[in-house]
Amino acid sequence: MRNTRRTLLTALAAAGALVSVAACGSGSAGSSGASGSSSTYAFWDPYPQFDASSAWGKRVAECGTRAGVKIRRTAYDTTDLGNKALLAAQQGNAPDVMLVDNPVVSTLVEAGILNKTSDLGLDTSPIQKNIIGAGTLDGSAYGIPVGANTLALYYNKKILATAHVDAASVKDWASLTAALKKVGAAGKKGITFSAINTEEGSFQFLPWFWGAGADLTRLDSAQGTAALTLWKQWVAAGYAPKDVLTNTQTTSWQEFATGEYAFGENGTWQLGNADKAGFGYGIINIPAQHGGSAPVPTGGEFVTVPVQKDTGRYDVSKKIVTCLTSADSLLATDTALTYIAPTAAVQAEQVKANPELKPWVTAVAAARGRTSGGLGTKYPTISQPLWTAVQSALSGGTSPRAALDTAQSSAKKG
Repeated sequence: MRNTRRTLLTALAAAGALVSVAACGSGSAGSSGASGSSSTYAFWDPYPQFDASSAWGKRVAECGTRAGVKIRRTAYDTTDLGNKALLAAQQGNAPDVMLVDNPVVSTLVEAGILNKTSDLGLDTSPIQKNIIGAGTLDGSAYGIPVGANTLALYYNKKILATAHVDAASVKDWASLTAALKKVGAAGKKGITFSAINTEEGSFQFLPWFWGAGADLTRLDSAQGTAALTLWKQWVAAGYAPKDVLTNTQTTSWQEFATGEYAFGENGTWQLGNADKAGFGYGIINIPAQHGGSAPVPTGGEFVTVPVQKDTGRYDVSKKIVTCLTSADSLLATDTALTYIAPTAAVQAEQVKANPELKPWVTAVAAARGRTSGGLGTKYPTISQPLWTAVQSALSGGTSPRAALDTAQSSAKKG
């Protein structure tokens, strides 16, 4: 789902053994020699699920037309995109514009691949600070978010009614656990989520970790231990299935979509599937331990402009980025991607058009970038020990505290 610095740097070190990116039909189209003379611009994104006929594919092509050029779009899986970006930069063959998962931005910046938005004259002032924070290092932004997605709790209205649970009563961990107990007593299943041993597992655990007041620089804190203990207790009590250990966010959604679970932790991107599930559902924000909305991690991508030898190409690249992210076109972009816009003005337009997005706007407002707060490229060396600790504790192999002690020691070595 999301890349790590280690994977990216390994790919760069092994670049000589890999097939040239140019041979894949990608890379910059500026080989004609004259500065900015090519009428074709290369655009990479992590959306292989969207072909040229999709709303997103058409949106990208339209932005090329507005800029007076043709866009050659290439879509890769997220991990593959990060690896190829590093290799292409090493070969001097980077695309003109690239959409990358927000945790990858800091790694690409460290490798010297991306331009600062300020150097390109791009305005980021309307973007919510917590959203652009994921692509900001040392006070400088290196891209513009096209939007954000994040996590909340979907709930099955019928199951909660059967268990005599009012969704509005779920305000903290205690009330959520009490609701799960009632659901179990009514003979129904409780909650499903992803605790898999990948970045998806960390992504889903972070709302509970942060919601307890824990900090990623101290994995072994009492607050972090409380969060992992909560999950472990749910699995032990049967409120959550043991297969959370192998659930991806997709398979976790599939469980919720069976109509057998009261709650499912998942993201904005499942809204379309929720409407097709065949049962009434609602959405509430993930509660913090003692009440209020828990901070949730921001998902989503940043539009970036890789460094080019031919700097004359930047003017057109800037037009493409502006087309995808300016206020007058962002609504269309985020509708195509099922994202919450990164600006308050466009968020208001989204909620007006679709009131179901209101809890997601609230969630995004409380969200945090995983690499924010100065973590940058340190985040992957923290995330992997964290998801390993979750696996160890939920499998019954060790206590939450011991698992997080080990995780903290591992993170320090990283």
